[in-house]
Amino acid sequence: MSDIAVEVRDLVKTFGSTRALDGFDLTVRSGEVAGFLGPNGSGKSTTIRVLLGMLRADAGTARVLDMDPWHEAVAVHRRVAYVAGDTSLWPNLTGGEAIDVLTRGQRDERHRRRRAELLERFELDPTKKARTYSKGNRQKVALVAALAAEADLYLLDEPTSGLDPLMESVFTEEVRALRDEGRTILLSSHILAEVEKLCDTVTIIRAGRDVESGTLADLRHLTRSTVTATVRPGSGADAGLLAARAGVHDFAADSGRLSFDVDDTHVNDLLPVLAALGVENLTITPPSLEELFMRHYGDDLSEDVQAS
Repeated sequence: MSDIAVEVRDLVKTFGSTRALDGFDLTVRSGEVAGFLGPNGSGKSTTIRVLLGMLRADAGTARVLDMDPWHEAVAVHRRVAYVAGDTSLWPNLTGGEAIDVLTRGQRDERHRRRRAELLERFELDPTKKARTYSKGNRQKVALVAALAAEADLYLLDEPTSGLDPLMESVFTEEVRALRDEGRTILLSSHILAEVEKLCDTVTIIRAGRDVESGTLADLRHLTRSTVTATVRPGSGADAGLLAARAGVHDFAADSGRLSFDVDDTHVNDLLPVLAALGVENLTITPPSLEELFMRHYGDDLSEDVQAS
């Protein structure tokens, strides 16, 4: 098996005058959990539909498990488990019957045990009709069906939509278990904490383009850490000198309390300066994925959150 599970190059997809994907690139290596991050409307779901062979790209290439998803969709589907962000079910089927339909062809003893375990973990009653389910319970049906499968690739598109925090925690544990087994997962989300907890690599998409990609450590290298410190009075050193140092931003000092942001590449340069000030307390907080995200989206992200 190739060490590349998903490879997308220069992908373009338009809907009328809307360019949903605009030269998008994505690589997912086998055995990793890859985060696919962007606000609603950025092109995440369109990309996943192309990977599933549900949409045909206008230009560019997409390979899934070394197959063309448009021309070899049936073969791709046999090896892929998929969870949509908004699951629709057959209203007259029970949850259990819906899971049976979604997992047809996987009825061995291992699958039955795994299915029962997941139903218990997600606290889902499979005897109720799907029309009585809340959004969260419909999502649980899709999750049970996907996680019970022995797939080579899991495509999870906003999988925790509608779940309460307890069930989100169960989902997190299940994904970590899959990763420990060496499974490959592409997790599409706009929930920053979810991606930060689970993913080995992250690709950020904006307006159909990949704007940043790499490991969390790689991406944090491009951002700033926040430093707060309390210095000993009468040290004889001028705390204001920090403000003029390379890589320091938004410096503030008040009665011996210092705060500023610093580019990660300059943190080591500042430690001797801080030591000369007689630091009594020091906290260096690395940037969160949210801070990285805001670098690329700024007000657009705020507007998206408000709209949702």
